[in-house]
Amino acid sequence: MSRFTGTVLAVTSALALVAGSAAAAVAAPAPGAAAEAKVAAVDWKPCNPDPSQPDPKIYDCAVYQVPLDYDHPKGETTGIAMMRRRAGDPAKRIGSLFLNPGGPGGSGYLWATTARFGKDVQDRFDLVGFDPRGVARSNPLKCFTTDEEAAGVNDRMIGVPVTRAEIAQTIDATEDYSDACSRNAGPLIEHMSTINVVRDLDRMRRAVGDSKLNFAGFSYGTLIGATYAGMYPDKVRALIVDGNVDPNLRMHNGVEYDRQRATGFEVALTEFLKRCQTAGAPRCAFGEGDTRAKFDALRDHLRTSPLTLPDGTQVTLSSFTSQVASSLYAQRLQAPLAVSLQAAYQVFNAPAVAAQGLAAAPAVDPAVVENAKVLAKTVPNALREALPETPYSADDSYYGVNCQDKPYPSNPWTLANLAKPWEKESPTFGRYQAFDGPTCASWPAPARDAERFTGPWNGKTAAPVMVIGNLYDPATNYGFAQRMQRQLGNAVLVSVDVVEHCAVGRSKELGKLVTDYLVNQKAPAPGQLLKPDAEAFPPVA
Repeated sequence: MSRFTGTVLAVTSALALVAGSAAAAVAAPAPGAAAEAKVAAVDWKPCNPDPSQPDPKIYDCAVYQVPLDYDHPKGETTGIAMMRRRAGDPAKRIGSLFLNPGGPGGSGYLWATTARFGKDVQDRFDLVGFDPRGVARSNPLKCFTTDEEAAGVNDRMIGVPVTRAEIAQTIDATEDYSDACSRNAGPLIEHMSTINVVRDLDRMRRAVGDSKLNFAGFSYGTLIGATYAGMYPDKVRALIVDGNVDPNLRMHNGVEYDRQRATGFEVALTEFLKRCQTAGAPRCAFGEGDTRAKFDALRDHLRTSPLTLPDGTQVTLSSFTSQVASSLYAQRLQAPLAVSLQAAYQVFNAPAVAAQGLAAAPAVDPAVVENAKVLAKTVPNALREALPETPYSADDSYYGVNCQDKPYPSNPWTLANLAKPWEKESPTFGRYQAFDGPTCASWPAPARDAERFTGPWNGKTAAPVMVIGNLYDPATNYGFAQRMQRQLGNAVLVSVDVVEHCAVGRSKELGKLVTDYLVNQKAPAPGQLLKPDAEAFPPVA
């Protein structure tokens, strides 16, 4: 619930190609260019977000129609699925707080039910979650007609391909994926860029009757917030961006953006291993001995061959890397990750122990095998709540947005040839991240042909934008948050000392600042470094 046999010349060529495609982007309308126009009001209907539970009778739902193509605003429309949690104290209601969880392609519909914001915020604001265009309930972008058809393509993609054959198979599959999108996705595929999501958001703001926007965006949602601030700075009341992208880099150079994402994952992994080592076993199950050396030994083995568990299950480099990456996103997953890493290391190390004559080939405890098996499961690229069954139950909005926003060269092998140097720089995540881009190389509606907002993002908002960055955010590294703060025209950065992606709801100190900002429009003091409420490896009772 969303990567050498060459030389430095290959890298330089890739960046030059990307820069050239970025230059072809269509400029966005200047802030304030269009006068405020009336739009139809949202037609809310009472709904229950969880039909398996009693209806709390505080939620409403709607599908709001917006132009598919804003160059033809009276033409075809597309529906945006919306849910709101009505303000708990209507007499003191300030307005609506729109929420986006990121992705791109993350479903925000049920975020109206989030507990990340305290009672004062819930009392004073309608919390409004929505699925952006092409996502989940909002006319989902679909490249396939059945799950079986999709599996026939997706199952051929290897998350971290190493050999020439694996790389060729993966690139062939990405081209087949793009061909399927060209056949099946329809006209929506040409209108998935963030500029259109922001136009939709501004229309929804007017449709709920708010004169100015209150918005909290997480991860990719920070690009939505920054773009809104750049396009409509005079329409911002309060804007929170948490787990930030670097807008300028993302919209001008998809290749370099992905390389820096890999280094961010690597920094987060290093800090995770360091904190595990400091906590030691049993607080951190992987904390006995040299955590870095143990981890590297496992990863380097997987680069050449899978780890076969006693029951025959295989841990591959792709499944291992995806599980490690996923667990770094959330602090609550890191102690379980340590358990799985230690279990896998025990299996990996057992033959070496026997070979040294220290023991016969030891039998591995079944519980250890079960813990290690977690690392054999590849985490899906995008996690979304299940929707009613259809012949094709997923959507393809992740690439629909990324490939329209982030410029890439049109030859997928240019990207594949970056895997080796990136792997030298970021041994665990360089190759993993390099293979996020090849699909966009053959995408039928690429960034170089799309209407995109490419900055600047320095529109002067009345209140400072609240920028939140974790020091060890894996997916959007801390440097991105620092750059976001600088690129915005009026912003304050609050930092949190944690290995995790995004921070709102994880720190009471931060919650107080968020509430004061949203309710009272009081910007936090700059330069604050906060702690999360919980530790990854708490003391054992």
